[in-house]
Parts: sequence; structure tokens; C-alpha cells
Amino acid sequence: MLLPRWFAEAILLLIPILATTNAAFIGVNIGTDLTNMPSPPDIVTLLKSRQITHVRLYDANSHLLKAFANTTIEVMVGVTNDEILKIGRFPSAAASWVNKNVAAYIPSTNITAIAVGSEVLTTTPHVAPILASALNNIHKALVATNLNFQVKVSSPMSMDIMPKPFPPSTSTFSPSWNTTVYQLLQFLKNTGSFFMLNAYPYYGYTTANGIFPLDYALFKQLSPVKQIVDPNTLLHYNSMFDAMVDAAYYSMEALNFSKIPVVVTETGWPSSGGSDEAAATVENAETFNGNLISRVLNSSGPPSKPDMPINTYIYELYNEDKRSGPVSERNWGVLFPNGTSVYPLSLTGGGGGGGGESAGVNGSASSLLFCVAKADADDDKLEDGLNWACGQGRANCAAIQPGQSCYLPNDVKSHASFAFNDYYQKMKSAGGTCDFDGTAITTPRDPSYRTCAYTGSSNATDFPPALGPVSPLGGNANALIISIYHLPFSAPLAFTLLLLLLLQPNRLL
Repeated sequence: MLLPRWFAEAILLLIPILATTNAAFIGVNIGTDLTNMPSPPDIVTLLKSRQITHVRLYDANSHLLKAFANTTIEVMVGVTNDEILKIGRFPSAAASWVNKNVAAYIPSTNITAIAVGSEVLTTTPHVAPILASALNNIHKALVATNLNFQVKVSSPMSMDIMPKPFPPSTSTFSPSWNTTVYQLLQFLKNTGSFFMLNAYPYYGYTTANGIFPLDYALFKQLSPVKQIVDPNTLLHYNSMFDAMVDAAYYSMEALNFSKIPVVVTETGWPSSGGSDEAAATVENAETFNGNLISRVLNSSGPPSKPDMPINTYIYELYNEDKRSGPVSERNWGVLFPNGTSVYPLSLTGGGGGGGGESAGVNGSASSLLFCVAKADADDDKLEDGLNWACGQGRANCAAIQPGQSCYLPNDVKSHASFAFNDYYQKMKSAGGTCDFDGTAITTPRDPSYRTCAYTGSSNATDFPPALGPVSPLGGNANALIISIYHLPFSAPLAFTLLLLLLLQPNRLL
């Protein structure tokens, strides 16, 4: 019995939605432009030992595809830019490519995606007019081999096709590419695929002429006065990576496409550069990739799409010493060709992060640290940090409200310590740090006292979010907390009553 057309279409629309309900993954790109390329079996052994579950190849290397057989590693293969013209013009060429490079290896090798070209619009623009045809021909070949549900097809795009990615809410694709991009998005929507984006905060930082701070590109916590905010949506961006992903979502929405998930097919940071590449250092590369991994693996989306995890492939596995161009081009790898690490990093959520606050190279957790205010911290800075933590930082500050277990002693240092620690315990796995503009420090000593148990303490108790989790004015109600330390004693009570009234919009006064 044939299923109704509407039923099939409904199932197709559900595919990208269901795909995004899974936990996010970190994968890795494998380039081969190096002098002493390890053997395919050695590469697979290395990947398995590092618990890497997703890889992207830039072609369909037969030796690597054979080596991936009978493993659980998911493989993205690539149609090179040079192959697109022929595949786009001749369906038979697409069928031959799929039969030779995909169907021949499935099911032994777990091929799940095909990247048709790489940054075609900006690197080989003469191919752009036929890109949509190439995508369709590859997909039709997959349909003919009954592989279209297992293998998705897309084409990685550069951030350069969005001329003004900040603020994200006003980002659009370059008008010169609107026809091609529209065809691409229509294809992705029709086939339940995803938008492949190459997003490099390294380039976003180095080409911005000092507009954005380095910490923003490295996922480091920004001080309250340096927060990056979209002036149109008032959404806060804690990292350039999130802003880039959101720019892609907003650009798609500008063309009336809103259900296509973004997968970051390339991102990373070089560990070495020339004399004019000061940001390309081992320390920055370790910090970026360590914090990137923690951020992706928390399975949240960017500010405008918090429920859309950002599956991401790090560029790249090995330093490719044969690449031309600046020194940095040969130093994007997390490993040397002999398999040793360029810097400590675990692709499963531990290590890196710059500063030793993350888990070790094998992913083992370090002893518990608490985050507290420094004894000599300036009170005004502490107030700024406290307000940020209880507001934008989404710390649960219920326990330091009047009458609650951690309200006394009623001073800014005590309240800031509680809020800083709550934020730190909840967000350190996603790149959150204990700094707060230099006013905070980590300590192994549990700061809990009497009835006040700090988050992370063995005696901690979960409090409901202060004044309810959501404010009718928009956002978390914690964001309504203001500095009260220089107000008369009765002011906190009056303010609390006012908030309670605001949180009951249907109540008649």
C-alpha cells in the first residue's frame, strides 16, 4: 500500500527536527597534504583511541574508506571542487561517483554525509551556477541506490558569503549569490539536510582590526562592560562562534528558510604563525579548541536557536606541512603526523580550555574547585559581576534573597561569592571561567557555612530560580535583580514586592 503524499512529506519535514534532538558531537577534518601521512589503519586506531566518532574527508580516499570499515565512526566524504562541473552536467557522472565512492563501501563503512565541494561560491565562483544541479544529481543517485535516508548531501559555505555577519540579526547572504544560495536552501529543505558552515573566529578576530576582544574569539568570559549584544534582539553573545552560527540562521531566515539546522564543517585555531600572525599561538589554539569542545558538547544552540545543537568538525587532525601560504596554514592540526599532540586536548570534552580548569587529557575530572570573590576585590566591580551573574549569566541567586539561607551576611562580597560560584559550577563545562573582571578566584576550600550550602558542595540544595524561572517582561527573572547594597534597608523588601507584582500580570491592583 502506498503512503499518502502528505504523510511522506510530513516525515521528511521531521527528519531535521529529530536529528537535532540528539546530543551534539565533535568531529574532526582529516587533511592529507602532509609529507609523512600516517597509514589509514594507524589513523583509524588513533581515532578510536581518542574516542573520535565523526570525521570529514575532503575527497573519497579509498584507502581511508576501507580502513573505516567495521567501525562505528561516521564518515563525511567529499566531492572535490574540480569534480562538480562534470557531476552537475551529467547525471550519469553523479551516479558513477556515488556507486564508486559511497555505495561500494556501505554498510561496512558508515558513510552518513557527502560534502559537495568546499566554499565553492568564494573559491571557484565559475562553478556556482551548476552547484544546485550537482547536489540534485548526487541526491538522485543516492535515491537510486536506496541510500538517500542514510546519506545527506550539502555543500560547505564560507562566512564570506555573509558580508556583514554582525549584528547577527541583520545578517544576509551576499545579493550576488542569492539565486544559488536560494537553490541550495530549497534543496536542503526538500531533502531534510543541513547547512554546512565553515566558521573561523580566528579570521573574524584577525580581520576585525581590534573591534572584537581576543577573549570573545576564544570563548573566554567577558567583563560586564565588554559584553557583545545584538542591538536589535538584545541577545548576548558570549563567543564569536555563536554569533557566526546565528548569522547563518538569520541569513537563511531572510530568505524565508527557518527549519534548516547548521552544522559547522570547519573551525579551529592555528598553533603557530608568521611574524604578522601574533594570535596564532599554542596557548590560543589550546584555549580555543578546549573551550569549543566544552561549548559544543553542552548540546545547546546559539542564542536565537537555543534548542538547536551545533554539531562541529574541528579543523584539523594533523598539521599539513605541504600547504602553501602563511605559516599558520601549516599549523591548524591538533596532532603532529607522528600522532603526538601539538598541545593537550581531548575531543570528548576534557582538556584544553586554557588555564587548567578543565578535565585532563584523558577526560578525568580534576578535584572540585569553588569560585569566590577575592578578598581585596573592589566593591563596585563586585556589584557589576554580581548583577551580571544573576542576570545574563543565569546564576540561580534565590538563596541570597532576603530571608533565604545565604542572605546573611548581607554584604556584596558574600553575595558575589555565592553568585560567582553558582555560575561557575554550571557553566565551566561550557567554557565559563572564574574571573569576573579579575574579582574572583578558584579555591579547593568549600566556602559553605552554617545553613548556606554553595553549589557544588556535598551539602548543596537546589533552590527554585529566584522569583520564578521566567519573567513576563522577557528572559530570566534573575535578570531583574539590581544592586541593593547602597539602598536603605527597606528598599530590598519593597523591590521584592514590586517584582512579585510584575510577575503576576493578571493580578488586579
